[in-house]
Amino acid sequence: MPVEVTWWGHATCTLEDSHTRVLTDPLFARRLAHLRRRRGAVPPPEALRADVALVSHLHADHLHVPSLARLAPGTRLLVPRGASRAVPGLRKLTALDVTEMAPGDVTSVGALAVRAVPALHDGRRLPVGRRHAPALGYVVEGEARTYFAGDTGLFEDMAKEVGPVDTALLPVGGWGPYLGDGHLDAGRAAQALALLGAASAVPVHYGTYWPIGMDAVRPHEFHAPGHEFERLAARHAPEAVVHRLDHGASVRLGGAR
Repeated sequence: MPVEVTWWGHATCTLEDSHTRVLTDPLFARRLAHLRRRRGAVPPPEALRADVALVSHLHADHLHVPSLARLAPGTRLLVPRGASRAVPGLRKLTALDVTEMAPGDVTSVGALAVRAVPALHDGRRLPVGRRHAPALGYVVEGEARTYFAGDTGLFEDMAKEVGPVDTALLPVGGWGPYLGDGHLDAGRAAQALALLGAASAVPVHYGTYWPIGMDAVRPHEFHAPGHEFERLAARHAPEAVVHRLDHGASVRLGGAR
């Protein structure tokens, strides 16, 4: 059966593989602190339906407790090891089946195997937070192998740690006019795609949220990363197919090569 990916905006995607629904970094908010959603509607209620939700790291635009609280009781939730200690709100989500993961850990969800892989990113809940947990990516293996990178920079052993994958969901931008260390921009994401050797890619983590009052500040950083990733991927990974999705749009992909 084909694998289907839907991009809801920012790092939130639904992956359907082997009759199992995987939701990544759920964020269902019009506004988050100083950020507001500038493109794409807030995902509809159907987007909350998942067998498992993956949380890549503790930053509030990826681990958003109010969004997680809207998941159906019994939903599996995979989070970085130490997240429950670092984020007290997680401990209140008693209706969810929470599993803490570290790089190399593998868990089964339906017919899928979900493996946590390293990410090069700040694992603290806040930039000055004391408590932290490792930032993760995940490889979901069923009919195909799909890599959800979360937030990460390029790192030396990326291809080795992630392993061969068919599709990569790669961050290509951010939510403000500056990307700090531990992030992929369009150029670094194209390099990551080449390293991974994936047959297809979906650019995420751009063009959704932007700081209030900063609409006129470097707007190309908001609008352009998806197109720029397409252009640079054609140079660095010419055999890969890039699926640049509109918010709420889906693409069906073939199974494993």
